[in-house]
Amino acid sequence: MPERESLSQRAVASIRHPLTRALLVLTFTTGLVDAASYLGIGHVFSANMTGNIVLLGFGIAGAGGLPVLAPMVSLAAFLVGAGVGGLLAARLAEHHPRHVASALAIETFLVGAAAALSAAIDIRPNALSGDVVIALLALAMGVRNTTVRKIAVPDLTTTVLTMTLTGLAADSPLFGGSGKGSTRRAAAVVAMLAGAVAGALLLKTSLALPLAAAALLALTTWLVYIPAARRDVGAS
Repeated sequence: MPERESLSQRAVASIRHPLTRALLVLTFTTGLVDAASYLGIGHVFSANMTGNIVLLGFGIAGAGGLPVLAPMVSLAAFLVGAGVGGLLAARLAEHHPRHVASALAIETFLVGAAAALSAAIDIRPNALSGDVVIALLALAMGVRNTTVRKIAVPDLTTTVLTMTLTGLAADSPLFGGSGKGSTRRAAAVVAMLAGAVAGALLLKTSLALPLAAAALLALTTWLVYIPAARRDVGAS
């Protein structure tokens, strides 16, 4: 536990810390993944479960022809992924590099599988092919969410920004706050926005492209961050 808290404190202290940078990259990939699922597969999120709950409610009410099954698939897969992430945390949370490496390996594999499937066959909304891709992505995001929750760096959840935006405004000097943490919070917002823009643009070429980019970035994060984490733990 002290090891994880120490890492979190150091990550909060500097946006240049390897953990902060890794989480910002993963925040960027959330934009890629949700752009692919929402715009490319049909009005369903794979990372933003708050949005899925709202969309599911709209779909149940029959508003706007929104789907019901796809958000349910995403929610169910996300919960399974979060459970798997919990098992990883229970076994490896005291060994930060191994814990994060295992979670990133799972994410890379699942998102890569979704990208490969999207490249191999025609993915259609409201069809088995679309639901399988959504499930793979939501499963990956569930594992990641639990892992990031255990790491517990404030304002860097990588998948939701509501509390990050709240802190950015509430602690702003404009409203009498100290402004502490504003750089980290703003970076998270920019990272997800940039990922969403990039995902939407890549989607104009193919569904597989933003997913392949997300898998590659998860792999790169694994290859770059884990050695740094091992050095950091060894030095502490």
